[in-house]
Amino acid sequence: MDDLEENDNEIISEKKPKKHRLRHFLVFLLILAGVLGVVVAAAYRDGTGFDVLRRFFAYGSAEKGSDEVSYTYDTSAENRFAALGDRLVVLSNTELQILDGKGGVVWSTPVSMTSPALVSGGDCAVAYDVGGTQLFVVNQDGVLLTLKAEETEPYISATLNQKGWLAITAEKKNYKGCVSVYSDQMKKVFDFNSSQRFVTDAYVTDDCKDLAAVTLGQEDSVFVSNIVLYDLSETDPYANYNVENGLVLAIGEQSAQLATVSDSCLTFGKVSGKVGATYDYSNEYLREYSLDGENYAALLLGRYQSGSVGRLVTVGADGKEIASLDVNDEVRGMSAAGRYIAVLYADSLVIYSQDLQEYASLKGTDYAKSVLMRADGSALLIASDSAELFLP
Repeated sequence: MDDLEENDNEIISEKKPKKHRLRHFLVFLLILAGVLGVVVAAAYRDGTGFDVLRRFFAYGSAEKGSDEVSYTYDTSAENRFAALGDRLVVLSNTELQILDGKGGVVWSTPVSMTSPALVSGGDCAVAYDVGGTQLFVVNQDGVLLTLKAEETEPYISATLNQKGWLAITAEKKNYKGCVSVYSDQMKKVFDFNSSQRFVTDAYVTDDCKDLAAVTLGQEDSVFVSNIVLYDLSETDPYANYNVENGLVLAIGEQSAQLATVSDSCLTFGKVSGKVGATYDYSNEYLREYSLDGENYAALLLGRYQSGSVGRLVTVGADGKEIASLDVNDEVRGMSAAGRYIAVLYADSLVIYSQDLQEYASLKGTDYAKSVLMRADGSALLIASDSAELFLP
């Protein structure tokens, strides 16, 4: 009988720790659910909670990311930069290279460019010589396409849409310009020659169905920009619209509308050939701009032709201001990506949300020359010979 009681006591003592472990596990689950609830609530509100998780899983803590991720390159006044994931593309007069965050060179090639230009889109970047004959398309791992133009038909511009489709604008003998379109597989799928107007730029819509070509002409002795629209399955244009009172400097897409930046206004056009909305800043001076934000354009406008007094503006595809922020400090660089705008001041970096609320900041950045915003909320501080990652 005593032996039976002893066995019962042993069974009871074995069950108690299991109950404690179960209770502790349930408490852990409740805490985890609470933390995830806070993150999901933040993500639902403005999307930044998901970006926090993306940065955490990619880099861990901010201190870890900043210490371990850096890029080094040769100093050059002509250096151009583009971020592709966790890699940095650097283009100079003499070299195009892809760098990883541990100081290594993933891929490189010598180039000879007088006016190097570097533009990213999708998971690619296009490097080319404005007025020259060399052009390269690269992804994170290396080169996808290499082109060499004739000396008499140099490149004017190149763009990549959000799917990685490429539009190349070039001079053309006996014509006023031409545009060639390459798919994301870098196969030529469309081209046209312009005989009536000069072509200065082009962009493939993000659904990869249409091409918008920026042409330059005269009306009443005044130069005007005209957007000519092509169906990529047809040879003739099907529609066009004018960009009033300005010469187009850049073209992209916002909220399924074509977006053009000119010296006097931001214009949103429909692929049907009609202007949807216009944001006018003809009484201010355009300092910097970006069409890389998520459903907004970012503009840095100056009150005077020189000086630091101005304002930072975000504009939606309806042509209305989302937000405006007065700026009274020297701005060395501005970059937008995803939900964020990075502004590099003389001695600090501030990252804003699209409604221009401060999201994060960093002091003591006087060594940096420019900044590259990334869609996950991190930013690359670009110095003369190196770049460092800032994680909010």
